[in-house]
Amino acid sequence: MKRILSIALVFIMMGSFKTRLYNPSWIRINLVGYRTQAPKVAVWCSKENEQIQQFQIVDILSGKPVYTGKKVESFGAYGPFKAVTRLDFSDYTIEGRYVIVAGGVSSPEFTIASDVYRKGADFCLRYMRQQRSGFNPFLKDSCHTKDGYVLYGSSKGIKDSSYVYVSGGWHDASDYLQYATTSANATYHLLMAYRDFPDVFNDIYQANGLAGSNKIPDVLDEAKWGLDWLLKMHPRKDWMFNQVGDDRDHAGMRIPKEDSFYGKGIQRPVYFINGKPQQRGKFLNQTTGGASTAGKFASAFALGERQFKAIAPSYAKMLREKSLTAVQFGEAMPGVAQTVSVKSPYIYAEGNWMDDMELAYAALYARDKDPQQLAKGMKLASKEPLTLWMEKDTAAHYQWYPFINIGHYEWMRQLKGEAKKKLLSYYKKGIEQVWSRAQKNGFYRGVPFIWCSNNLTVSFAIQCFWYRIESGDTKYQPLEQACIDWLFGVNPWGTSMVYGYPAWGDTPIDPHSAFTQLKKYHIDGGLVDGPVYTNIYNNLIGIKLYNSDSYAAFQSNLAVYHDDFGDYSTNEPTMDGTASLIYLLAALAK
Repeated sequence: MKRILSIALVFIMMGSFKTRLYNPSWIRINLVGYRTQAPKVAVWCSKENEQIQQFQIVDILSGKPVYTGKKVESFGAYGPFKAVTRLDFSDYTIEGRYVIVAGGVSSPEFTIASDVYRKGADFCLRYMRQQRSGFNPFLKDSCHTKDGYVLYGSSKGIKDSSYVYVSGGWHDASDYLQYATTSANATYHLLMAYRDFPDVFNDIYQANGLAGSNKIPDVLDEAKWGLDWLLKMHPRKDWMFNQVGDDRDHAGMRIPKEDSFYGKGIQRPVYFINGKPQQRGKFLNQTTGGASTAGKFASAFALGERQFKAIAPSYAKMLREKSLTAVQFGEAMPGVAQTVSVKSPYIYAEGNWMDDMELAYAALYARDKDPQQLAKGMKLASKEPLTLWMEKDTAAHYQWYPFINIGHYEWMRQLKGEAKKKLLSYYKKGIEQVWSRAQKNGFYRGVPFIWCSNNLTVSFAIQCFWYRIESGDTKYQPLEQACIDWLFGVNPWGTSMVYGYPAWGDTPIDPHSAFTQLKKYHIDGGLVDGPVYTNIYNNLIGIKLYNSDSYAAFQSNLAVYHDDFGDYSTNEPTMDGTASLIYLLAALAK
């Protein structure tokens, strides 16, 4: 295990606190720390059928116990453990550095303070800058500068193989594909983060991502990088593109440069949205329209206009025009636009679009106050009241995306009375679905272990947060906090799921990333995919571990997580998940 030898462990080895060595039990804590006034829970877990009745918090500086906790809630088996117990110390609010001792073992060190998340959002922005295509400020070099040649465009008068300039944006994950859906969602989260929590972000980077202030917060610089690319992907009112590149990209790991294996020099294919099924390996995907993508474009453009109106008026005017043409594109082509693969069956199999158009109308209504936008948006909200993974407890890869209905929240901000109550009831129903599963285990885990489970966890925590602040109902705050804690160490593996965060904790060191594998570059702030059901892992194509499993003791028939370059299903960082996390960390910092 990648564990830090804490002062507390030294005390244990000296016989302090009457702990036992070689105990098959562990205490999982939030490695980032606990906010002073927030719920504070650690999880004690054991491979034996043991029970504990109390625990102690020990001050690191003095080496003395400062708190004895008796709020313990015991659960049965979960994952690799036979016994799991929640240790609640929410009423302890004195700032400091501590460990928890219980059942013969000690936790890693942790902090209690009001500002434990203060720098988290800016830290994760490092990963977004590193994912830039076009000019990459981390590498101080350019890549994918000749994208690309059109496919599936003939129905709108664009000859296939003709050139369209779409260089820019972000690489989606550790490969170099680029998807309009994930990029637009990421852009919206960044814009939202600045709108809702402007004081959280610093200005220490220029617009091109290189060091140096430009009088614009870095989160807005990053959001504009996304907006600039989306504008290229919607160059005319009747033209919209869904992705750049395809799974031929996966031929081998490399640092991004100019890819020459798509058959047309160093250009990559740019897939036009024609509303019809397109390639999925040997078969076709299930595309039915274009509204799922168009709605995301329209909302990002509309919110972008509001954020840049005072900074860059002419740019904001262009965003306004594009927000209108994008929503018109979606109205003309209801349905979903799934992604394309050429060699493998894996795609982003988006299956819903009403949430995207609902958000588009909400973002436009915030600017225009057009009653028709309100009517259209609320009609769609009633047709898709909750994000379906919450109810069904499973999904295909990116089937219901985004993993949270942002439109509900944006309407809540603008409406009052019965309309707002209805929207809150939608959120509450989704939360209740997850809570019905979560309350049965000691980790309060109710999010399914499907691919990108960490992304779902972040989104669900945000939904709980939005519900709490808009309703005043704190019933689900422990569940909200459990999702946050899960991301940062309160999970069976005891690890944070964010590369390098916190710097003193157990975090990914061998992710599925060319940057780390080939050049040993740090990918600070990248949120990895997260654990998957064991049966999913066992049936994936071309997956293997390159090193001994440092978490072998914590794998189970339920779920697995590997900090190993070979596991692309659990340990690959994603751009859109990181962008969502930036919003969550900004909320926690504020």
